[in-house]
Amino acid sequence: MYFNLMIIGDEILHGNRADKHFAFFKSLLAQYGLQLGQVQYLPDERALLVKQLQRSFSDGLPTFVTGGIGATPDDHTRQAAAEALALPLQLHPEGIANIEAVSHRRGDALDSDAHRQRLRMAEFPAGANLIPNSYNGIAGFAIHEHYFLPGFPVMAHPMAEWVLNTHYAARFHQTPRAQRAIWLFDLPESHIAPIMEAIETRYPGIRSYSLPSEGGLQDDGRISLSRVEFGLKAEGSACTQIDSAWQEVQQQLQAIGGRLVLMK
Repeated sequence: MYFNLMIIGDEILHGNRADKHFAFFKSLLAQYGLQLGQVQYLPDERALLVKQLQRSFSDGLPTFVTGGIGATPDDHTRQAAAEALALPLQLHPEGIANIEAVSHRRGDALDSDAHRQRLRMAEFPAGANLIPNSYNGIAGFAIHEHYFLPGFPVMAHPMAEWVLNTHYAARFHQTPRAQRAIWLFDLPESHIAPIMEAIETRYPGIRSYSLPSEGGLQDDGRISLSRVEFGLKAEGSACTQIDSAWQEVQQQLQAIGGRLVLMK
């Protein structure tokens, strides 16, 4: 099962903060036998967010969205989600209770400007459900299998784990996956491509890949001008064919002069 990820925030695009979401979500999903389908980095620009969210909602894939759900003028994600779905923003009753609890803890009266400003974070598209935030009690929201989380990793990451365990536990580890890989020396990619095409034709469902990099001094003391990480991937029933395909493709690579080295 694939999930998409949308990372929103000028601070990430402009380099003021390093992105800590991509690596986390990739690892989290893999832990449960799930995968990332695609990742987008988007600015705090409402018109663009509306456009991208409309496309994402129409795709129908489960999607995590981080950032932009605060209550300051540079936060546009809640509003953009509502506009993308042609829904009004509404105060969520449970969200109101959460915000009131936060204001009480911080000593702000419920008729104070601080509380009224904070209360905007309980406004969600009509029909949205809450995603609990164990860090500070200010919830995110879910609608149409899109899960809107704060930009702060300390909040967003536990909330994402809650989403997966609450809504997708039955989908954990449902798709078998297999991969084989080696270092390949002494062959340019132009010589490898026909073998890749042939193996994918012969074994439907098997995918090949090559990732070239600069060479250097090898373990045996030889110098290589370049090297390629070469491999095969399979999902589902295709996994039963990966060993046969792997043996065949290695023989073909060696037959045209490739030097194969096991990856450590």
